[in-house]
Amino acid sequence: MSKVPTLFEWAGNMETFETLFSRFYDKVLKDDLLGDVFRNMSPDHVQHVAHFVAEVFGGEKQYTNQDKGSHSSMIGKHIGKMLDEEKRQRWMQLLLVTADEVGLKSDPEFRSAFVGYLEWGTRIAVINSRLINNPVDQQEPMPSWGWGETGGPYIPE
Repeated sequence: MSKVPTLFEWAGNMETFETLFSRFYDKVLKDDLLGDVFRNMSPDHVQHVAHFVAEVFGGEKQYTNQDKGSHSSMIGKHIGKMLDEEKRQRWMQLLLVTADEVGLKSDPEFRSAFVGYLEWGTRIAVINSRLINNPVDQQEPMPSWGWGETGGPYIPE
């Protein structure tokens, strides 16, 4: 039996993630609901998100090493943003449309893992956006997402 590829390997390469998020954020900035949320994002935001998701999916640790990011720093980007379910759903919708447009793998197993991660991550972003302090310690490891199931119910501390 051959080695099962990581989600990153199955998706393609770093260019795959950079293209996906570049085109996605082009849509976000033009969107009536999300445009204002992201209008003042840093020039590196798109690349950082691409690197973050690629790393979570088993790619090189560019977010950690090159961007000097961490799980805590990504969570910190959402603190106080007061996101809501409508914005979360629009973010998901635009990203999934973009994934189809750029030809991201569409087999059921990959898309299940991809959507599972996005649902998990965006729901945590909404929770953390309502906080005033970052609940994640700077030493907390980066999340790692694979082909399997989650580790049980999410219970904030």
